[in-house]
Amino acid sequence: MTTSRPFPPPAEAWCNRFATLGLAFFTELPAQALPNPHWVATSDACATLLGWPADTWATPDALAVFSGHTTWPGMRPLASVYSGHQFGQWAGRLGDGRALLLGEVDTPHGPQEIQLKGAGRTPYSRMGDGRAVLRSSIREFLCSEAMHALGIPTTRALCLIGSPEPVRRERVETAAVVARVAPSFLRFGHFEHFAHSGQHAALRQLFEFTLTHHFPACRDSDAPALAFLREVTQRTADLLAQWQAVGFCHGVMNTDNMSVLGLTLDYGPFGFLDAHDPEHICNHSDTSGRYAYAHQPHIAWWNLYALAQALVPLVGSGEGEPAEVERIRAELDTFSPTFEARTRALWQAKLGLRTHQAEDRTLVRELLTLMTQDRADHTITLRRLGEFSTAPDARNDRVRDLFLRPEAFDAWAQRYAARLCAEGSVDAERQARMAGVNPKYVLRNHLAEEAIVAAEAGDVSAVQRLLKVLQRPFDEQPEHDALAGFPPDWAGQLQVSCSS
Repeated sequence: MTTSRPFPPPAEAWCNRFATLGLAFFTELPAQALPNPHWVATSDACATLLGWPADTWATPDALAVFSGHTTWPGMRPLASVYSGHQFGQWAGRLGDGRALLLGEVDTPHGPQEIQLKGAGRTPYSRMGDGRAVLRSSIREFLCSEAMHALGIPTTRALCLIGSPEPVRRERVETAAVVARVAPSFLRFGHFEHFAHSGQHAALRQLFEFTLTHHFPACRDSDAPALAFLREVTQRTADLLAQWQAVGFCHGVMNTDNMSVLGLTLDYGPFGFLDAHDPEHICNHSDTSGRYAYAHQPHIAWWNLYALAQALVPLVGSGEGEPAEVERIRAELDTFSPTFEARTRALWQAKLGLRTHQAEDRTLVRELLTLMTQDRADHTITLRRLGEFSTAPDARNDRVRDLFLRPEAFDAWAQRYAARLCAEGSVDAERQARMAGVNPKYVLRNHLAEEAIVAAEAGDVSAVQRLLKVLQRPFDEQPEHDALAGFPPDWAGQLQVSCSS
């Protein structure tokens, strides 16, 4: 594949807008080079997003650049400072403790930041080593690209590089670096940092920068900070509706892991539901269950509330007068209706309904209750529901057999069939639509674990093979049916935590 743009990008292609904010916002420093680096996996799709050639990885110094040994002219490596709430408690100054922004490059899709995760110590590493391990890096690389293929807003992953360098976590592992891509890595915590430390001039500078480059429409409002809060609130509500619909659990929804652009950010102890369980906790470190699957929408609102508090100095007098607080609350109150409307639309599509009726909410709730009670698999149930037939003699055994109490499913299926017939649903057409919104393939923990074990044993091709399947999550791909099957018994023993 060829590209009309010169590659590597010339120095003038790197715009590095964040670097214009000044040293109160970041520390400039080089990456800590990953010793003896080797390619583990690459994303041609992400390279295409950047307008780069599909054989980017064949560029002589590409491995050196993305493993931290050198930079291309125009790159300006830096680590940004931010703060945040972690597990509901104020954590103070955090920052890019193991991430380094290489630079921001102009692309056919607008400027994109390229960041190395696992690039070594920074002034914000606290007691950490600034490294990421191969295990967690494989998970982040695969899920970033898998979520994009599912149509869910996310940061992207350009490439993954491994190294024999030992890194100690619960055990000694090897180091790795993921090159991540996003229009911006700005987090709720960036705004919290300057608000909580009383640096209100810097807070306003950051706010003006964010509006100029990422939310220009908010400038036209009579209250730009409120318009910004409304936009972030609605983007976050939309994101959470998509997470819930696909059964995605983030695992560590701290405010420093929340993107102001409404992107899925920081893939740590994430997981997709196997059995549908509203109280599922994917993060072994989350002993209180704060970030359980069903709690995620509420936690998102809580995080938005924390962001709103950080924006108070930018609203009206900046003193948090009662009238100003009410206006802020009004913007936060848009979360629930936005989330509910998006959720309704998503489930309408997932059930193949072309119209909305008042009873549809009950139909969805009853299905999810059945799935919870019978521990039906989230992804497989919805995929097989797409095969549902409204023929009078249809038993729909493929989906019916997923329930421990098939008679309860039969009662629901009668109501579902009646609802479909009432709107004149044509089975073949509906089945095709449902196959396009209910994925067959998601990155279950056991699939990631199998790729990790292979890579740790030297077979890095396993990661790339799994990536190719996950990039087509709605396609049948019969040669890969095993990857869409039920999780093996040992999958229930897998644990993921904040350690990476």
